[in-house]
Amino acid sequence: MEIKEILEHLPHRYPFLLVDRVVDFTPGEKIHAYKNVTINEPFFVGHFPHHPVMPGVLIMEALAQAAGILSFKTMGAKPDNDSVFYFVGIDGARFKRPVSAGDRLDLHVEIVRNMRGIWKYRAVARVDGQVAAEAELMCAQRAVA
Repeated sequence: MEIKEILEHLPHRYPFLLVDRVVDFTPGEKIHAYKNVTINEPFFVGHFPHHPVMPGVLIMEALAQAAGILSFKTMGAKPDNDSVFYFVGIDGARFKRPVSAGDRLDLHVEIVRNMRGIWKYRAVARVDGQVAAEAELMCAQRAVA
């Protein structure tokens, strides 16, 4: 899945779009996407100028965005103006190695369950095959008031 289709399945836009491509996707099961981390990322200006490291919260956000694509594709739906997928929980988050400029951040997300509109996922971010971060994520679709 290339960027045009990703943009159809996520409401995020620059500078907050954190998925560049989907490599593999199995509806109702899993997704493998990636983010090319470049020195041009706006967060590197302040985190940290002398040693650019991708903030852990943005790694979790990238995983959540991959989970969002997986959910929308699984449902056969696209984001609209009437509802939003909220990031509602992170359990067991662990950061194993820094993610730096020049890295390709591989995002692997599997659906654990979907009950009453609350999705739970097992998510792992890797760089060069090494685990950079992992967590269980939860997202929920809610109507916009």
